[in-house]
Amino acid sequence: MPPAPRLALRRIACLPLLASVVLAPVSAQGLRPLSDNALSDVRGRDGVSFDLSGYAMQGDLRVTYTRPDGASIWAANPSASRSDSAQPFSDPYRFDIVRSANGLADVAQFSLPHNAGGEQKWQLAYDFGVNADGVERYGGAVVVSNLALYGGGWQFSTPRNEDGLAFGAALRMEIGQWSLRPNGRNSSSGMLALDNIRIGATDEAGNFTGQPWAIADVARQPAVVNALADASGPRLHIGIGAPDAQYGSGVAPSGGIEIGKISFASPNGNVDLGSSRIGNIQINYLDIKFKQ
Repeated sequence: MPPAPRLALRRIACLPLLASVVLAPVSAQGLRPLSDNALSDVRGRDGVSFDLSGYAMQGDLRVTYTRPDGASIWAANPSASRSDSAQPFSDPYRFDIVRSANGLADVAQFSLPHNAGGEQKWQLAYDFGVNADGVERYGGAVVVSNLALYGGGWQFSTPRNEDGLAFGAALRMEIGQWSLRPNGRNSSSGMLALDNIRIGATDEAGNFTGQPWAIADVARQPAVVNALADASGPRLHIGIGAPDAQYGSGVAPSGGIEIGKISFASPNGNVDLGSSRIGNIQINYLDIKFKQ
């Protein structure tokens, strides 16, 4: 049997993260002791809120995936920074434990800021390359500019009918530009650029509603990650179930993807390939099994 693929981490050395947790002021005069009986009656809204102020990160982290035959692909030198809201802690990230409907298991819920004014924007970049047949080749860099997330988040719970992890995900996102830069993150020569990307929920006519697209939901259409065993042995399984009419409408939510401009940059000038749009996407069922 060939050796299993291995994942290697090399030279982890990141600069200090400039993050802060801003706590709302509490008056000492408003505090009072609670008895054990009073504390035992507390239910719901268990969780934590946090904000990022002046967040920035860069370093020489390198992640390498190596196949059994020795070929590998790597990503390295990540950087990330975020612009801030005008009012600190007015729109935080939230992690809550909430009760699920109809007697299902409780849900761990990570909610993104609503970011209604679009003030919170991310700038991201990393380098990548491949090593195959004795040749190591630098592939370039991926640069993401002005990525804004508008609400949505992730849910985690216990699957109803199987082992593993049940999860949900909802996303509304806008990206100023996603670019693949073969000559490095600081060079636009030869780059492929996707400008003005939008992803979110859509109505029946394919129009964006301004709401996150619920790709999966732990109650109405749960996704699952687990290990399934068959004649060839255990396999990693990732899937999204069919819409559940018992806990929802029985219809998969609709989402859309829009790219305002697709272009290549070359020494002889830019090549404009126009725009692209998919008005309605519905995931009615997804089943992925990885071979050993």
